[in-house]
Amino acid sequence: MKSNLNLNWLRTFEAAARHLSFTAASRELGLTQTAVSQHIKALEGKLGQKLFIRHAKSLQLTEIGQAYLVSVRDSLEHIAFSTNGLFGPALETTIIVRASAAMIIWLSPKLPAFQAVHPGIGIKLVTSLWQNDREGHPVDVDILLAPQNQSDSRMEHLANERIVPVCGMQTAERINSPEDLAKCNTIHVLGFDDHWARYLSAHGCPQQDTSPRLVVDTSVAACELAAAEAGCTIMIERFARQAIQTGRPIKLVGDPVETGQAHYVVQRKTGPAEKGVSTVFCEWLKTCF
Repeated sequence: MKSNLNLNWLRTFEAAARHLSFTAASRELGLTQTAVSQHIKALEGKLGQKLFIRHAKSLQLTEIGQAYLVSVRDSLEHIAFSTNGLFGPALETTIIVRASAAMIIWLSPKLPAFQAVHPGIGIKLVTSLWQNDREGHPVDVDILLAPQNQSDSRMEHLANERIVPVCGMQTAERINSPEDLAKCNTIHVLGFDDHWARYLSAHGCPQQDTSPRLVVDTSVAACELAAAEAGCTIMIERFARQAIQTGRPIKLVGDPVETGQAHYVVQRKTGPAEKGVSTVFCEWLKTCF
């Protein structure tokens, strides 16, 4: 069978073909010249074809060797690209940070500053929507939204949050007061079902029917629906303002209201080395708020 070829033989063949020298290939691969010669002989034996024409002081590819080199080189490059893409380059360490999609978007323009100061630390961002530790994704740092009166000593306070009403530019022309908000199509975000009632109540509006006409599972999606003139949503102020700064066609159509909630950061790993790197990230994170 010509399948199940030894990958080391193929790497040796590619290096020898590129240099047209077993000696140069041996130096590149950290092998003896004898080992390189044995790899090539074993590969040729497996394939039943000669890949090189051996001269006294030179090496030449056969026609089939030239044709085979193209496929081998392409395959090795694909393996390298996939490995780097999935597992990343060699870094001192990589920390896994879990947060909402909106928080990840909010952090994105700030992360290059952290990377410039800490080039040896990789960051893998995962959303908190469906993620949990049982799914095989250990988390180093969690960024959470929780009540301000929480008593968990592991949770370090980042910032209290406020909510604001957001809608598209055309819809905004019809909104002159908090009472006008409930007359629009209301966009609700799962997990933040009280935002509408909290906002209207804070402005002394009588209880109105704000039954959800559109429901999404992220603030990012709610913001996009608002931008598309699909209705009005209530979302965390910092995320709404960043969306405006990045050019989304939305507008704040009311004053902010305190939510009684805040963002916190939690370190999940307890090992000294892991915690040290996580602490560096968390201390930087606090400066972003």
